[in-house]
Amino acid sequence: MTTPVFAIVGHPNKGKSSIVSTLSQDESVAISSIPGTTAENRVYPMSVDGTVLYELIDTPGFQRARAALEWIHDHAGSAVDRAATVRRFVEQYAGDPRFTAECNLLMPVLEGAGILYVVDGSRPFGEDYEAEMEILRWTGQPSLALINMIGDSDYSDDWKKALGQYFRIVRIFDAFTADFDRRVQLLLAFGEIREEWRDALGKAVHILREEQAGRRKLAARVIAEMLTRMITHMRRQRLTADEQADGIDDRLLRDYKQDLAAMEQDCRDEVEQIYNHKKLVRHEPLVQLLDEDLFSRQTWMLFGLTRRQLIATGAIGGAAAGGMIDLAVHGTSLLLGSGLGALAGGVSAWFTSDRIASVKVLGHSLGGKELSIGPMRNINFPYVALGRALLHKRMVEQRTHAHRGPLELTSEPGQLQLTNAATRRRFEKLFSRLRKQETGRTDLITSLAHLIEKISEDTDR
Repeated sequence: MTTPVFAIVGHPNKGKSSIVSTLSQDESVAISSIPGTTAENRVYPMSVDGTVLYELIDTPGFQRARAALEWIHDHAGSAVDRAATVRRFVEQYAGDPRFTAECNLLMPVLEGAGILYVVDGSRPFGEDYEAEMEILRWTGQPSLALINMIGDSDYSDDWKKALGQYFRIVRIFDAFTADFDRRVQLLLAFGEIREEWRDALGKAVHILREEQAGRRKLAARVIAEMLTRMITHMRRQRLTADEQADGIDDRLLRDYKQDLAAMEQDCRDEVEQIYNHKKLVRHEPLVQLLDEDLFSRQTWMLFGLTRRQLIATGAIGGAAAGGMIDLAVHGTSLLLGSGLGALAGGVSAWFTSDRIASVKVLGHSLGGKELSIGPMRNINFPYVALGRALLHKRMVEQRTHAHRGPLELTSEPGQLQLTNAATRRRFEKLFSRLRKQETGRTDLITSLAHLIEKISEDTDR
């Protein structure tokens, strides 16, 4: 089965490299607003598990299309000879600096690459574009046109009329926002105009869909493991008989919070790796300070369950009865006490200063104090962490590789809330078992991952 090869061609700075980056899921593709960034052909394979599904060739932009077309017209014979005439042009001017760009971009087309012609729909149509399209038509290779909207103006209707004269398929395609389904539909469309590639592209789409499902499953597992570590995490500090807890307890709380924040960051790093975003920069205005991180009132409002939801979950009573959680909500609808003291009471069951039993060893008395914090007892906390993780996962999953700006982790209140009571109860059952440090943790993580995967799919629909 022949591997499909696509040459991405067009004017300079019309988004060719961005489209290559998106369709190849490769963030190494150089993208710049400076003309001439792509000076020579570069091949980017789209592969899954070592299998190349298709290849994309990033080509230089046309520089002297009208002059090249004039030569081709002057040396043309019948319609049968058109492709041969284009080939003669490339052979004659391959070393001529006047037509370096034209020769480079035409070489893979003449070798059998399909054509993805890219234009900027925010700029008006001009004669140079017509010359480019005429040259491409003379190659005789299957082709389709993509209208990329770079600026704010909209000339797409004019472009559709012009492109329709040269290309059977014309699509508006934004490399920065194109979701998975739009990318898949583009591949399938090309299979319709090049029959010998239809099976290969159909197989490619099948593999890509399996990969997407596998990524979601793996991301859910990573999030489940993060939540498990957060819920069960403890910090201990043993004191000698002469040491006092004053000052040490504050440091232990700080370290505990930093541990949880680090777990979240590690989870985010892993999720980004899963979706092949290796150089992604995150901008997290909600999490710059620890006290405005997982523990902030703003964060709980964005992602945590309301008190009513928690009561409906059926978990709040047991926790309160056990004296494990602070319910001083002060008239709010949130399960969150005010201030650091309430936080310490909620997330850690307060510091304990339990004396270790005095032991006699070789006639010497051993003993002291132990300060401990954790495991996590605040019922709302796992839902906060889960909501934040799902938001991040969704943003990474939807982000194309052409998008090079920072990932802005922001949200509106109420986003990613668990509105289904039965689902909340299933979560709380798993969280409760983790809080109790039950055996069979691997099975609990697996069950939690399945549930996260399900709500992730429902949310993304």
